[in-house]
Amino acid sequence: MEDLANKYIRFDWAMKRLLRDKANWGIIEGLLSTLLGDFIKIKELLGSESNCTDDISEYYRANLLVESSQGEVSLLEIQNNNEFAYYQRILFGLSKQFTEYINQGKGYDHIRKIYSVNIVYFNLGNGTDVVYHGKTEFRGIHNGELLNLSPFQKQKFNVDAVSDLYPEYYILKVNDFNKWSKVPLEQWIYFLNTGNIPADATAPGLSEAREKLQLVRMSKAELNAYYHHLDNVVILRDNIVTARGEGRLEGHAEGLEEGRAEGRAEGRAESKLEDAKNLKCLGVSIDIIAKATGLSVEEIAKL
Repeated sequence: MEDLANKYIRFDWAMKRLLRDKANWGIIEGLLSTLLGDFIKIKELLGSESNCTDDISEYYRANLLVESSQGEVSLLEIQNNNEFAYYQRILFGLSKQFTEYINQGKGYDHIRKIYSVNIVYFNLGNGTDVVYHGKTEFRGIHNGELLNLSPFQKQKFNVDAVSDLYPEYYILKVNDFNKWSKVPLEQWIYFLNTGNIPADATAPGLSEAREKLQLVRMSKAELNAYYHHLDNVVILRDNIVTARGEGRLEGHAEGLEEGRAEGRAEGRAESKLEDAKNLKCLGVSIDIIAKATGLSVEEIAKL
């Protein structure tokens, strides 16, 4: 029997369950406070969305109403997905969140700021950092001058820059960070990737995570589901590595006899089916799977 002491649930699987219970919100608040550099308190869970309830290789999106240490109320979205068209999904999710909130009869002036926090467990784009921050600025196309607020606007809106009025985006690319650090944000990135919480962790929220995300607290059924998730994570990563390797091998194999070419074609077809099956399990839309693999919508629907 595996020793479950001092072992913790990976955050990508735990996030959905964390937000179901207010008693667990301290963990999420710790992550947000560390990332945004302010004490963040969750006031309300406005809504959530996921693709599956049983398979834990799922995407999850949560809309939160949060309050800063200065009493400023903000809309905040957390996404935890595996998806090729992820940049577009960031925009869609944030726009949907804001319009849904306004449609509920809330006033624009009630919201101080909108944030989008995206935790991705795959290679998104081409960059070597693990945390990226984006915001909206307006610059002159001739002189590069930054467009600023007037003194009246600063006083009226109680902000210093135009970018303070627009959404801000954070992307946490956690897969490649596995070095423990004394920096609180890097401690969180380490935990998001590895699921480990060393004894000297000091980042807000990690002490609560150590207490509430222990594997020993899970039922046998939950453990089986969790281990299934870990298997899917490994399979997805292996498929990506295998696809890259096959591409290189095929390039060197040109000119070989026709029989070997046919064998490669059959192998690629089987690999496409396997990739499509795993991507479908991860909640990727059929249209995107079809574009990525070259399979038909009908073939994917049968998997």
